[in-house]
Amino acid sequence: MFKNLIVYRLGEGWTASMEQVEAALDKARYVECGASQEKAVGWVEPRGEAHGPLLESVGGQWILKFMIEVKSVPGSVLNRKAKERAQQIEQTTGRKPGKKETKELKEEIKLSLLPMAFSKQGSVLVWIDQAARLLMIEAGSQGRADEVVTALVKSLDGFAVALLDTQISPVSAMAEWLTTQEPPAGFAIEQECELKAADESKSVVRYARHPLDNDEVKQHIAQGKLPTRLALSWDDRVSFMLTEGMQIKKISFQDVVFEGKSADDGGFDADVAIATGELVQMLPDLINALGGEAQRPSLAPAEAPPAPAASSSAASAADEDDSPPF
Repeated sequence: MFKNLIVYRLGEGWTASMEQVEAALDKARYVECGASQEKAVGWVEPRGEAHGPLLESVGGQWILKFMIEVKSVPGSVLNRKAKERAQQIEQTTGRKPGKKETKELKEEIKLSLLPMAFSKQGSVLVWIDQAARLLMIEAGSQGRADEVVTALVKSLDGFAVALLDTQISPVSAMAEWLTTQEPPAGFAIEQECELKAADESKSVVRYARHPLDNDEVKQHIAQGKLPTRLALSWDDRVSFMLTEGMQIKKISFQDVVFEGKSADDGGFDADVAIATGELVQMLPDLINALGGEAQRPSLAPAEAPPAPAASSSAASAADEDDSPPF
């Protein structure tokens, strides 16, 4: 549970009870794709029990699940069928279809083939910490998280969020930690890192299962390569990868977290309690390590502001190893 997290600040004006959220989500409940439908999205039961609640609360932490289903026709099949249809038209009418007609042919062919296409499903967990006023989305890419945020804004009246912003950028902080070999209190630098040049060369150096406390890493940074990813651990309990875009990836919990837990302690509630119990302590420490939160934006009700502008290199790095949830 929670392998990746993208963190948002909730708008101060949004308040809702569990009953109100449940009723709102129910209006956008997930329904499978129809025969000729390309995509279907909606809310499903986080616990996985049919006809159950769409919002679960475990230890005061709210958990939702967003389902995405996509059906697609392979481009090679579509092009082949369109070419065959165009040849038939040319043979029977003596004219070759133009660009507009060819495009229309492809749309017709796609609609005819969609009922036979296989669908792919994937889900995205959503965690709302009401006390901390934070929204966490378990997404590996900003694009996927944006899709979920859009669905939340449509479903929940007055809901507004902004990406969490810190006083010190992750890039600057990670460069400092690697150069001085002095990570913030409670954190340790692990053995994985990515350094990327900011100039036109866009050269990249990656370290995996390799000590980072050496002059080579410092020299790369001195020459202008900036850390875009850095593996860290917190309190010997949680390990993760911090990215330049403040995304938290590859989250895993150390054995000490599970000490004292019996085999009977498994299941949805235990998984949520363990994951949120650790992360709700780690996140404030990480924010403090980055200089604290920047001044909170004033968010208008029922408005999802655009994500803070990021460089093209940041965006590409954030999505580089992203795997869709299906």
